[in-house]
Amino acid sequence: MAESVAVPERFTPLFERHAAAVHHYLARRIGPVAEDLLAETFLVAFRERHRYRPERVDVRPWLFGIATNLLRQHVRQEKRRYRALARDAAEPAVQALPTDEAAERVDARSLRRELAAALAALHRRDRDVLLLAAWADLSYPEIAAVLEIPVGTVRSRLNRARRITRAALSVRTTAEEPS
Repeated sequence: MAESVAVPERFTPLFERHAAAVHHYLARRIGPVAEDLLAETFLVAFRERHRYRPERVDVRPWLFGIATNLLRQHVRQEKRRYRALARDAAEPAVQALPTDEAAERVDARSLRRELAAALAALHRRDRDVLLLAAWADLSYPEIAAVLEIPVGTVRSRLNRARRITRAALSVRTTAEEPS
């Protein structure tokens, strides 16, 4: 990163190394806008590369931090998307699969709406921590560095997000169980 300040071409390997992971995270969070946000993430990173401090955080979490900050600008759109998924009653047809695999897919699809609703109901700060842990596979210290919060705050937000999400999903599961 430091070399890219003087020689901009040295930034290219950073893009090649991290673009797929950042894109995957963005695509899971925001859907079709991911391509645009990926480009914007690396544009911001390139413009701000002189501010990068390796003693604070590694490059990968720094990039996820930029991506998460850009996502915050799209929170309304993200919430609308989760709410739409939660309202969407149409389930895609299950293709002919071996019985166990078909049952697993049906179970996963039936939880999709409830999961989307649970994610939409989370406070943005809790949702960011949960998705950085689950979808970007960042450690607690990396999430803390990305969001510029203490590790203890990461732990409490993640615990709260998991508890709320589990509760939302267990309401559906308990309602379906025979008495």
